[in-house]
Amino acid sequence: MPSTQHLLLKQLLTAATPALASSRPRLAHVRLAAEFGSLLQFMPWNVFLEDVDLDGLAAEWIRPAHTDESRVLLYLHGGGYVLGSLNTHRGLIGSLAQRCGLPAFTIDYRKAPEYPFPAALEDALVAYRWLRAKGYPAENILVAGDSAGGGLALALTLALREAGEALPAAVMGLSPWTDLVLPEKVLRDVCKQETQLLEALQIRNWGTHYAGNTPLTHPLVSPGQAELRGLPPLLIQLSDAEVLCDDGLSFVEKARRAGVPVTLQSYQGLVHWWHLFWRVLPEARQALDDAAGFVRGVWAAQAAAADAVRRAGQRVGRNTAASARLRAHG
Repeated sequence: MPSTQHLLLKQLLTAATPALASSRPRLAHVRLAAEFGSLLQFMPWNVFLEDVDLDGLAAEWIRPAHTDESRVLLYLHGGGYVLGSLNTHRGLIGSLAQRCGLPAFTIDYRKAPEYPFPAALEDALVAYRWLRAKGYPAENILVAGDSAGGGLALALTLALREAGEALPAAVMGLSPWTDLVLPEKVLRDVCKQETQLLEALQIRNWGTHYAGNTPLTHPLVSPGQAELRGLPPLLIQLSDAEVLCDDGLSFVEKARRAGVPVTLQSYQGLVHWWHLFWRVLPEARQALDDAAGFVRGVWAAQAAAADAVRRAGQRVGRNTAASARLRAHG
């Protein structure tokens, strides 16, 4: 059962819905409200910032103390491809990075409708390739994102696969937006109140803003429409009460049919974007801890695979030496 804190949050969101529905706020006002809200997104203790100018693209390092600098978390923030920034997600990214024991690199990718697809994807590719150029091997890069950022993380990985580039060690989608078509089935009774809020914010227009002249079914716009073979391990976190749950579950099933290793972490009764409220929601902190556990599993699997290769090499070496001795005595 959701916590008292979550019930209060849901009541606040529900109370705000009628006013939003009647006023139909413009996107500029929604963006401004998100930036004001970021003033309450305090950074975790002992997490430090470093601004980066990535060829004109605003970016920053978020570095918890005592992290493994040989590995990195590339985080792409959510916001329906039309809002959100470094400010709105800095606290969330810092909390996740701290739990994972990794420095995080994040970018303020270009937003629709001013910059439709493929602008955000191009920026994500720039960030990934910049990290590679800085000396991070692909197997030491984790890509993550929430909501639209989770969809963008998946699209980035698909684009890398199609380009024949090395893929990241794993991808984490926190309630990822995998299908921008938003079919009517997403209007689920279990999340009726959340649906009303999103409709008041005119979320159905956001996907069209992002896609621009590209069909919503394009696989790099809606990763749920893509062929998913050959992807690295995936973590998908979903709440059974959020509006994107059904599409997320469909994506998980499709990925598994394609042979992709997928870890699904499910939560009960939580609103979409609950991760963003990690300061006040115990469910959000638990989800971030669960994500960190997944990350530790990725590194453990890499270490086990490397150890198996080393042991196999030692056996081959011993067999080769034994054969040489036999030939010498022959």
